[in-house]
Order: sequence, then C-alpha cells, then structure tokens
Amino acid sequence: MAVSLGLFSVFSTGVTASFAKSDSFSSVRLASPLAAHHVNNLRTVRTVTFATASKPVAEPKKREPRGIMKPRRVSPEMQAFLGGMSEVPRTQALKLIWAHIKANDLQDPQNKKVIICDEKLKTIFGGKERVGFLEIAGLISPHFLK
Repeated sequence: MAVSLGLFSVFSTGVTASFAKSDSFSSVRLASPLAAHHVNNLRTVRTVTFATASKPVAEPKKREPRGIMKPRRVSPEMQAFLGGMSEVPRTQALKLIWAHIKANDLQDPQNKKVIICDEKLKTIFGGKERVGFLEIAGLISPHFLK
C-alpha cells in the first residue's frame, strides 16, 4: 500500500510519483518504475544556433593616454637629454634615463640604489653628483611643463 504525503510517496508497492510535465501543474502522475525512470532522464539541451555564435565582437575603444602616460611638453634641458623630443610621457622619459644609466654603468658598485651622475644627468638632476634612485622621479618633475 502506498501512502502519499504531498509530492512524496512511500515505495512499498512499487508505485512511484513521476514529476514529468502534465496538463495541470498541481497534479502528480503515478507511473510504473520503468516509465518514471525514462521520463526523469530527459534533459533540456540548449543548442547554439548560427545567429548566436556569429555575433561580431565589438572592438575595444582606444582611450587617450592619461596621467603619466600622456605626452607632456618638456624643458630645453630635458629636450637636449632626450635627443630633441619636445613632448614625451613621463614613463618614456624614465625609461630613457635608466637606459642611459645602464649603458654608461653609472650605478655605484657598492650601493646600486645610488646613481653617480655624469655631465648629461647633472643638467636634468640640478647639478647633483649622486642621486638616489627614488629621487629621480621628483627631480625630473620640474622638467615637465604644464
């Protein structure tokens, strides 16, 4: 004998409740165990159609450079150091300064954090003989004109 408690039933007689879609939403259809097994194994499969698969991908918008990436006018001293460039981003200027430091081996051998300035670097670093690498960004700031 099967005792039904809402949507659940006790399986003492082999009769099971099937949750397959029927005509009304409130009714629960009783079926044999084999029929319920086959109906419960049906799954909804989502297919990708050609229209959804071939949507064109929007090109990312190119943003104008901002902040330290934006090219700025530079002082005549910085122009001479950079080889005549009148506008340059701060990032590019720092790259060129570090390339000059590395190419001419201007780091102190005992303390690599200290740069020994040559004549070219003295013009942009305010005439200092030795500069700490953390000072470089502050020393080049006056060379970027507003």
